[in-house]
Amino acid sequence: MRKNSVKNTRINGEVQRVLAEIIRGEIKDPRIAPMTSVVAVEVAPDLKTCKAWISVLGDEKMQADTLAGLESAEGYIRGQIARTINLRNTPQIHFIMDQSIAYGVNMSKRIEEVVASDRKAADFDKGSENEED
Repeated sequence: MRKNSVKNTRINGEVQRVLAEIIRGEIKDPRIAPMTSVVAVEVAPDLKTCKAWISVLGDEKMQADTLAGLESAEGYIRGQIARTINLRNTPQIHFIMDQSIAYGVNMSKRIEEVVASDRKAADFDKGSENEED
């Protein structure tokens, strides 16, 4: 994969900011969850396409509904981006569900479970040593 230029990095950040504002404040589709965030945006160097990673706080049905709502509003979102950001081409947006936040939360829970079971085992071992004395 090509290394992003400074210009492309700035465009990615600006599109991400504007996309988040549009999703949060302008789209009235009831399918889109209120806790939807834009995790990352990657605009192609030719400005024709854009991948937007979206994170939704909720169950899988809520995530699927939000993705469907965003895909149906893609034309409106594209128009708003064109009005807000002065680019040579307005990219076609492909929404991708980002699972990294949910994965991180799941791993944190598992780590906490392992630490708790280790503490219980250590407490049990201390208790059995005291009984032997």
